[in-house]
Amino acid sequence: MTSAKTTETAIALTATLGLAAASWVVAIPHMIGMDMGVATELGSFAFFVALWVVMMAAMMLPGAAPAVVRCAHAGGRLRDVPLFVGSYLAVWTLVGVAVYALYLPHESFTAGVVVVAAGVYEFTPLKQHFRRRCRESVRSGFEFGLCCVGSCIGLMLMVVALSIMSITWMSVITVVIFAQKLLPPKAAIDVPLALAIVGLGILIVIAPSSFPGLTPPM
Repeated sequence: MTSAKTTETAIALTATLGLAAASWVVAIPHMIGMDMGVATELGSFAFFVALWVVMMAAMMLPGAAPAVVRCAHAGGRLRDVPLFVGSYLAVWTLVGVAVYALYLPHESFTAGVVVVAAGVYEFTPLKQHFRRRCRESVRSGFEFGLCCVGSCIGLMLMVVALSIMSITWMSVITVVIFAQKLLPPKAAIDVPLALAIVGLGILIVIAPSSFPGLTPPM
């Protein structure tokens, strides 16, 4: 039984990380040439949603791997994993639909304000609640997705505001989300990070020219 569970864990983990890696391979070529900073256009609805799902798989699945493994253990059936991952990504797909509905190319000032708000959100009890829930056992991928959205929404809005098609910002936020999923909250790390995000937002507001690529050349 132990050997079987070890095998199932290895398969679930390998499949999850493999899907994340494949999603990076698919996303990057489609994003090249689309990064126009705050003036980035989203393209058609079908194109954006399809690319958004791939981006979410690339960014979120590495940090979700422990939850996927817990799902495989709790249910005792490897076939529960695709449903868990699928419903998890479905939640992020709904977020993408909302982004498409609300997004407009904007000014650097707006981007800076969003980044400041994202940094402030890192300090809130709501953020800490959802971050804690992401480290606990949940009943479904849908529930885990809701917790993940609550934990990561500020960081994801940073990507949307700074350039939703930026491979650089996508990579940076992926690392932050991955670290927050795997590491327990520590003020010595979390507070400087939040302050750095707030500082970044303020700098964007007062000196947007300091960030190459934030605004397209005239």
